[in-house]
Parts: sequence; structure tokens; C-alpha cells
Amino acid sequence: MLGAQALQLGSLNKRQSGGGFEMEPNGTEFLWVIEDVYEGQNFFDRWTFFPYGDPTYGQVDYVNASTAFADGLAYVTEDNRVIMKVDNTTSVAEGANRNSVRIQSNTSYNTSLIILDVNHAPYGCGVWPAFWTVGPDWPWNGEIDILEGVSVNYQNQITWHTGPECLLTPSNNYTGTLVGNLNCDTNVSSNAGCGIIDKSAASYGPYFDLQGGGVYAMMWDETGISVWNFYRAAIPVEITQGGSPRPETWGLPAAQLSPEGCDIFGSFMNQSIIFDITLCGVWAGNAYPSSCPGTCATQVMDPANFVNASWDVNYVRVYSKQVAVGKSSSSGRRAFHDSDLPYLLLGGMLVIALIAY
Repeated sequence: MLGAQALQLGSLNKRQSGGGFEMEPNGTEFLWVIEDVYEGQNFFDRWTFFPYGDPTYGQVDYVNASTAFADGLAYVTEDNRVIMKVDNTTSVAEGANRNSVRIQSNTSYNTSLIILDVNHAPYGCGVWPAFWTVGPDWPWNGEIDILEGVSVNYQNQITWHTGPECLLTPSNNYTGTLVGNLNCDTNVSSNAGCGIIDKSAASYGPYFDLQGGGVYAMMWDETGISVWNFYRAAIPVEITQGGSPRPETWGLPAAQLSPEGCDIFGSFMNQSIIFDITLCGVWAGNAYPSSCPGTCATQVMDPANFVNASWDVNYVRVYSKQVAVGKSSSSGRRAFHDSDLPYLLLGGMLVIALIAY
């Protein structure tokens, strides 16, 4: 018990370097504690490639892991950047599909904070990328589109897809603009879901790229499902330093699905994380802009059109919400503070050493 407690305090100390505790409405204090980190040379070890047809009817063939690695569609650079891309070397006939990549995390999550640090997200005429989560029984377990856009858009669109009885509530608690449909039910508006467009004109596409990329964060807890976007120079310091994230200091999110209109834990559960890049399909094909050449189908033919259709990822971090050990909100006992943690850890380790001796 003492060993476990000392390790837990050490874990809290290590993850708390960026800031303090957050507080629930009932006074309980908690931390966002790291649960999983996907990064570096072992990034792909805990993901499954999706080698099937595109459910959104895009002009892509999603390839398996061996093909993706052999053809250079998925790899990790020497400096640990994770690359996933559309084939941009092969010419295809009009109407034919182009090889691409879709991966899904082997682990699913519930209450969580997911942070994506990305240097470059895919864009270009006919390109439709997404970084999203989904439950095993769609749509009843929900879908959260964290980063999604098409063609040469400049603004990210955050969207929720659910079963019945989940509504997006107009509110001053987010900065984005409602897409229009407030009903998240997939049976309404041909699976459009309920969406919010980020107000930033550099939250997707070439301008996001010019900023050096940045961070997307999705927080899912009893307050709702909230999404933030930070360009590279504005990433909160506790994220860049690897501390415990403090969403309460980040300002209003770009988008939020409130529990006022939706059962957050009934409509969403067991979410796996997905990266994909499709081409054309039901959104990018139907919304193919007049500023792009030809048609979406002819655009797919030339590999030179897809030099920007790639993910360049630093990491994905997943945090779980844990009650802060030793905190007391209403009793007469003194609650320890951030500065106490190193001493508590040292004391616990000394006790272990004495017992061992």
C-alpha cells in the first residue's frame, strides 16, 4: 500500500509540473492524468489499419499496414514525426480510387481529454481528412469529429453524430458558429449531425499549416464535450511542458456540446480514435468548389494534386480524470498544495526504504 501510494504521489507530481488542480462543482479536486501517449517510433504499434472500402463513398482504397509501410504511406521519421498520407506518386484512371490510410486506436476511452499535436493536417482540392472518435455501435455510441474539413476550407468543423434525443444547444459558452442543424441524430438531415465551425480562419488548411500547425484538444466530462484549437505559438504552457492540462485556463472552447440538450454519457461511450484521409465522397465530392480545377473525379487522377494530403503528427495524448490524492475540500483538515507533493513523495519513499532495511 505504501509503495503504491508513493508511486501514485510521484505520478501526480510528475504530471503536475504545468499547473494546479481543478475542482468539480461538488468541491472535489482532480487532475487530468496521462493515460496513453502515442508518439515516436512505436506510434503504430497500438493502432489497427482499416483495409476496407470508405464508408463515406470516397475515391480511396484504404490499405493494410504492410502496404502502407511498404509504399511509404505510413512511417515515422528519424525525428519522430508520424506521417500518414495519400499516394502522391501513382496516376490513376478517371473514376478509379487512390490508395490512402485510415487507422483506429486499439484502446477505447470514456471520460477523457484527448490532445493532438500536429505539424501539418491534410488539405487540397477534393481532400477530406478527419481526426475523430467513434463508439463500437454507431451511431448509438456516438461520434465526435474533432478536426475535419474539405478541399481548401480555412476553418475546422467540429461535429457530433448520435442516436436520437441529443441536441446542440445555442450558447455563449463557445466561440464558434453553428452550422445550422441542432439535432445530432444521424437520422435527421441525412447524417449531417450537429456541428460548429471554428471562428479561426487558420484552424484548417494552408493557413493552419503556415502557423506551424498546433494543438487540438477534446475534453469529454460531465460539463459536456468541448473542443479547443491552438496554433503553435499559443499552445498552453502546461501542454508544451508535459504537465497536467488545465482546460479551465484555456478560455472558451471553439465548440461545446452541453449536457443541457444531450445525455453526454448515454449518447457517447467507448470511443476509439481515428485518423483518415479520403477523397471526394459525400462531402468533399458534393461540395467540390468552383475555385478548384475540373471535377473531383478528374482531380483524383493526378498524383501531383496530393502533395499536401498528409498528416504530420507529433503525438496524441489521452488523459483520464482522477481525484487528487490527499485533497480535502470541506473537512477541517489541511489540504495539501502543489508544493507539498515532492515532500510527500520523498516521505513515502523513505518509509519504503526503512521497511526494506
